[in-house]
Amino acid sequence: MNMRSDKVILTDVDGVLLDWSYAFDSWMMRHGFSLNNPDAYLVSDRYNIKLHDAKWYAKVFNESAWIRKLPPFKDAIRYVRMLQANHGFVFHVISSLSDDEYAQHLRTKNLRELFGDTIFEKYVYLDTGAPKTDILKQYENSECFWIEDRVENAIEGQNLGLRSIIMSHEHNKEYDTDIKRVQNWKEIYEIITGE
Repeated sequence: MNMRSDKVILTDVDGVLLDWSYAFDSWMMRHGFSLNNPDAYLVSDRYNIKLHDAKWYAKVFNESAWIRKLPPFKDAIRYVRMLQANHGFVFHVISSLSDDEYAQHLRTKNLRELFGDTIFEKYVYLDTGAPKTDILKQYENSECFWIEDRVENAIEGQNLGLRSIIMSHEHNKEYDTDIKRVQNWKEIYEIITGE
């Protein structure tokens, strides 16, 4: 891989950079659904619907105009910008959004509008819910930081020689792992920079 891996941060988007759950819940309620279990990760558990239907709704949402206007996740904008401006980091996005090119375009526009045009050097979009293993293998043993909220993906990255950090949520708090866990981007900033 031709890059300075010490200045590249790999990052998931939903639940890390953008608040997908908030937007998706708003969209579902607008379509007549009641939130059953707000702490659950799986849409099927959150709304007490069949898994097949839940996957369909998530895909439809991810390919809708709503994906263009997701709000930032917590303090992501401030500290992501500081990592670039103060320390020269660039970010590679790895997101299981959709294989629809128009949805991908809308996500890119959303990220650029919120974070700026120079923060993200690379955007990799996979189909809704798709595994990230093949993409992460491209960074194997690079020791890049890998920011993710899905524990399985964080573990996969750790096993491939990345420095995984898990963004904590109610849906992942029960997982027992030695991977660093954070509540916000301020903590990530401190881990990465030592400040």
